[in-house]
Amino acid sequence: DYFGEVACLAQSPQLYKQMAIAGDLLKVYEIGPVFRAENSNTRRHLCEFTGLDFEMVIQQHYEEAIRTGYYVFAQIFSGIENDPTSKEALATIRAIYPNGLEPPVIPDEPIIIHFAHAVQLLQDDGDTTADQYADLTTAQEIRLGQLVKKLYNNTDFFVVDQYPANIRPFYTMPCPHDSKLSNSYDFFLRGQEICSGAQRCHDPDILKAQLLAKGITSESKSLQAYTSALDHD
Repeated sequence: DYFGEVACLAQSPQLYKQMAIAGDLLKVYEIGPVFRAENSNTRRHLCEFTGLDFEMVIQQHYEEAIRTGYYVFAQIFSGIENDPTSKEALATIRAIYPNGLEPPVIPDEPIIIHFAHAVQLLQDDGDTTADQYADLTTAQEIRLGQLVKKLYNNTDFFVVDQYPANIRPFYTMPCPHDSKLSNSYDFFLRGQEICSGAQRCHDPDILKAQLLAKGITSESKSLQAYTSALDHD
């Protein structure tokens, strides 16, 4: 139901990208149109947009993927600011969003904050609703951006990782040290989440257990190609 009309919506091919990695490709990128029946009137819920997805082999730690994404964003931000053809578009955007009058402050190296620490910052700021095992609200994310800016050299761009496992999708790898947490992360710009990612669960036994925990059978016809690809990884 796409706002009253029947439609087949293009979505992220993220599971297929993981299958490609399991097939010995080191990195997979995809740029294409995405359509969602979003009935949310916020700046970060879009019905139609061009998505950029990437999947990559992790050698040691999922921070490798964080760094790849971080440097891509940093290059995009720098490129937009320095490209003469972007001046008119930037002027229009900054007239609409006054808090963007100045270029964003982007550190050379990523600032990565664990979710538990992010919650603690909010609690220390007087937020009694911030919960270690519940997702952040939009208002909390905006306030977190303000707190991080004060604490970390005026930065506008940072990453929060180790989100609670119960609020992330079934294919997210659980934290090896605490099963209540996950190897997942979000990128934030001025308190607004602009990108989400995670280490994929590559262990078929863990993946099947997580499917069951979320009420999904691993024998589901729509998932058989995906789960069997990992069985043979």
